[in-house]
Amino acid sequence: MDKQTRVRIVAETMDNIRRVFQVINEQSKRVERETGLTGPQLWAVKIISDNGSIRVSDLARAMYLHPATVVGIIDRLEKRGLAERERSSEDRRVVEVALTAEGRQLVADSPEVASNTIIHGLEALPLDQLGMIHSGLESLVCILDARGLPPHLIGTAETNLPDGEND
Repeated sequence: MDKQTRVRIVAETMDNIRRVFQVINEQSKRVERETGLTGPQLWAVKIISDNGSIRVSDLARAMYLHPATVVGIIDRLEKRGLAERERSSEDRRVVEVALTAEGRQLVADSPEVASNTIIHGLEALPLDQLGMIHSGLESLVCILDARGLPPHLIGTAETNLPDGEND
């Protein structure tokens, strides 16, 4: 590859990174402005809405987050009166989350969440393309020496850490 081609590819890559950050930032601000929720909170509300009620572990799996992270999100949704936890009628050890009437109304009037858009797009990709994106982002994380950084949820200071490590 000649130098001119390398310069062009680096410039286009930087522009694409800027575009991604721009869209995520704009969507996060819109979500917060229109709903008063963070992107992850609204994302949880939308998934709960799609399921009627959902086990906390299933919600965490659907959001690609650690259960401890999701518990914190649910705590904040409960404080706002948007969701409530219920013990399963079939197995009292299982906790399910459902929306309140206010939570259901919020879903009807809310914008899309960047994380949800990204996940649906990634899930729809052929495995070879998903692998290329994964590899490219791994390389970018190494370039930035960011491997040790805790992953913050988009639009918040909250991190996605294993059980017991998320505060």
